[in-house]
Amino acid sequence: MTAFKNLEDLRRRPIGQQQTARAARQGFRTRIPIRRDNALFGEAMVEARDHGLKGENFYASEKNPPYWQRVEGATEKLLLRASLAEKLSRVNARLAQAGLELFVFDAWRPRAVQAFFHDVWVPRELLRRNPSLSGAALTEEVERYWSAPSSDENSPAPHATGGAVDLTLRWKDGEALWMGSLFDDVTAMANRERFENLGPENFSFSDQEACANRRLLHWLMVEEGFAGHPDEWWHFSWGDQMWAALTGAPHAFYGSAPISESA
Repeated sequence: MTAFKNLEDLRRRPIGQQQTARAARQGFRTRIPIRRDNALFGEAMVEARDHGLKGENFYASEKNPPYWQRVEGATEKLLLRASLAEKLSRVNARLAQAGLELFVFDAWRPRAVQAFFHDVWVPRELLRRNPSLSGAALTEEVERYWSAPSSDENSPAPHATGGAVDLTLRWKDGEALWMGSLFDDVTAMANRERFENLGPENFSFSDQEACANRRLLHWLMVEEGFAGHPDEWWHFSWGDQMWAALTGAPHAFYGSAPISESA
């Protein structure tokens, strides 16, 4: 009996095209209001590992390809809103039946880390590949993967809210499942539906496995109410402006996380 038996339907369920999600995501930080009079607005932040979740902050380590450096200002903590911790714990309970678990790369992110990648690392890398990029075209390509750092209370970056999380699947206390790309691969390889329609001429067992594992992660999270970034298989939101834009909710629950930048 396969360890995936009870989750096999999710591994077979297509994710579908993501063009609608990409369109919905455009301008979400200026378009979606944050409701401050809702019970979740001031919800507490918690450490994910205190709720039975596993992980290591990707930016606080030097073992983080393609960067291979600790990012200045990174935190070793994995902080998120209490409701997200509860939801992720329920996903973990489903995975446990197959000997699997979630592994968190990043949750709440300090502004310094967001600014470094948005303003420095990603533009530099994109220009190295394509020196013709400039102005609005460069900004658009950067912000396909990295939101601008928070500028005011009405438009926080998703990871600044505590309502966004980056994660993958792995065997319990073991190896990560194959997802077909590095975490933080800021290319089309990271697109959520990358392996959905390759066709028989491009078949490989590696791609087939990546497709099934991305589907499994996607549907587990979606069935718990999360919304997935269309261009990042690892990124999921609940309660923030991106989540509202992708799900059609009229407003976000969370603004900037109630936490010090030095946490």
